Amino acid sequence: MLFFDSSYFLYMIPGLVAVMWAQYKVKSAYAKYSKVANSSGVSGAQLARALLDRNSLADVGVEPVAGELTDHYDPRGKILRLSEGIYGGRSVAAAGIVAHEVGHAVQDSKNYVPMKIRAGLVPIAGFGSSLGPILIIAGFFLRFAGLINLGIIAFAAAVLFQIVTLPVEFNASSRAMKMLSDGGYIYQEEYGPTRQVLSAAAYTYLAATLTSILMLLYYVGLSRR
Repeated sequence: MLFFDSSYFLYMIPGLVAVMWAQYKVKSAYAKYSKVANSSGVSGAQLARALLDRNSLADVGVEPVAGELTDHYDPRGKILRLSEGIYGGRSVAAAGIVAHEVGHAVQDSKNYVPMKIRAGLVPIAGFGSSLGPILIIAGFFLRFAGLINLGIIAFAAAVLFQIVTLPVEFNASSRAMKMLSDGGYIYQEEYGPTRQVLSAAAYTYLAATLTSILMLLYYVGLSRR
């Protein structure tokens, strides 16, 4: 029996469609609202510093990073890294993305439980996503059920990481909207566009989670055959 049979595509096509749709939403939202100036007129770097200071996070640094949409918060180094277009940008998209990443810094400072769980899963998830499928394939070729099950368990850890990531990202977006609103950094007419930017980013995590779950179900179903 071939490892990748016809059922593989039945499982993976929905995930592939979801990923492509999510990427389209992110790129289109960013392209549209990166050209719309935010009302406050501050750059991404200035906004990041202001929001961090408002949340008593003076110890968190802000620095540029190469690439597009490579923005992230590094909890180990306590650094908020913003892509070049966001760091110096003064757009609605920049404001939303910056506030979202500050939301992660706030989560870290408040020991937000899902974020701590996700951080603890990072080493296991890295192992599971890379070696899990290899163990499963090897188990099939060697006809060793124990190796297949070990691979499935390892891959399940990576899926769990994806699932735990969802509340972390949604909560960061919720915090972002509140920080921007309370600080007067966006006006009422900018709420909708800002939410679109944040929602588009959330779709990518949803799509990735869906794809991982479908892949896990495929492995489980294949092992039972």
